[in-house]
Amino acid sequence: MNLLLLSNSTQHGRGYLEHALDTVTGFLPSGARLAFVPYALADHDVYTARVRDALTGAGIDVRGVHEGGDPLARLGEADAVFVGGGNSFRLLSALYRTGLREALVKAVRGGLPYMGASAGTNMAAPSLRTTNDMPIVEPPSFEALGLVPFQINPHYLDPDPGSTHKGETREERLREFLEENDVPVLGLREGSWLRVEGERAVLGGERDARLFRRGAAPRELAVGSDLSELLGVRGGFDSRS
Repeated sequence: MNLLLLSNSTQHGRGYLEHALDTVTGFLPSGARLAFVPYALADHDVYTARVRDALTGAGIDVRGVHEGGDPLARLGEADAVFVGGGNSFRLLSALYRTGLREALVKAVRGGLPYMGASAGTNMAAPSLRTTNDMPIVEPPSFEALGLVPFQINPHYLDPDPGSTHKGETREERLREFLEENDVPVLGLREGSWLRVEGERAVLGGERDARLFRRGAAPRELAVGSDLSELLGVRGGFDSRS
């Protein structure tokens, strides 16, 4: 498979996709017909226009899958697909409703390049269970696309030792996940991404990442780390949800 999984699409002080534009335009060559999946946000037209504005200058032809009335046809005519960020529950619910969930799995496993950001990166994992989002809608299942066999937590935030907030930190929530599920979780900090080409996975971007495994201390991963071992992991989910 050919995947580019971004933690975020907007970096502080920069425009949409600007922090990763060289990587994105290398992944999506000039002239590519890009099917954009805007369902994580409510206004699909505005969201698609934002992506089009960011990528048209690179010669990329952005087409929203909602445009033209047949999302599956839009996907079928594309050279690559980009699943944008927003609310992961709303996004997954729409993928089930439109039939895109099954179509995406088939197309990407068949060679279609897949780019995700935030919620779109969550979709590449087996399950929705490590998203940061509020469940504003209820999808038929938490089962996502399963393009990689491990979980991802985009926008990963480190614990702040000076904070007086008594709610759970991101680390505590991921540890709770691992108490119930024996599946590694890759915490992607803002500005980082994962590039998967065939059987090779490499951490890219501007910031290191953090890997969580059951029964082990979190492990820091430097930019450039080869994470190909994660593509061969086998784990289990609790079946109660």
